Amino acid sequence: MAPPYVSPLREAQAAQTRLRVLEAAASVFGSSGYSGTSLPAIAAEAGVSLETVKQNGPKAALLLASFDQAFSGVEGDGPLHFRELGARAADLQGEEMLTFHLGFVAEANARVARLWPRILDAAAGDAEVGRRLEQLQHNRRFDMLSSIREYRSKGLCHSARPDAELADELSFLISPESYTQLVVDAKWSMTRYRAWMLRAVRRLILED
Repeated sequence: MAPPYVSPLREAQAAQTRLRVLEAAASVFGSSGYSGTSLPAIAAEAGVSLETVKQNGPKAALLLASFDQAFSGVEGDGPLHFRELGARAADLQGEEMLTFHLGFVAEANARVARLWPRILDAAAGDAEVGRRLEQLQHNRRFDMLSSIREYRSKGLCHSARPDAELADELSFLISPESYTQLVVDAKWSMTRYRAWMLRAVRRLILED
């Protein structure tokens, strides 16, 4: 039996529709919170039918998928280290790699600043969101540890402290919370924020 025909055009249209749904979900969740967001509201924001939104996942899945899309720029599974970002960083050396990595995180934090607190709030009252958040945090810890090991392999990190300890500190320094406190609350510019991240990581993570 011949395999079913798959239309590249139809696949591309479906991918574009999903992107619209996820971008709309990020906007609505960010402004209305988890409990205040409905699937009809996401459909209205995206300009698609309610059935189309339902086909792209239940509410909990849409929240985490919209975060992943907003943060990484490309929806995917697993730690970023195994995805496109990891491949791009692997080809860079020394300071170029550090600047790329922290610059990416700074821009990503800007995109998810309103969405991240919604996930934390939702996880407290929705078991499914809590389960998905636990996996997200597991992936984040893996990415932080992978970053430390990458820094060492490229001659950037000279600290004698354990990799796991440095990974925990790196996660804190480059978290969405740091962006919110410094850029949103303290009104720092993105240029100042990126420069601070570089200084903080060099002094607190990479030096002896």
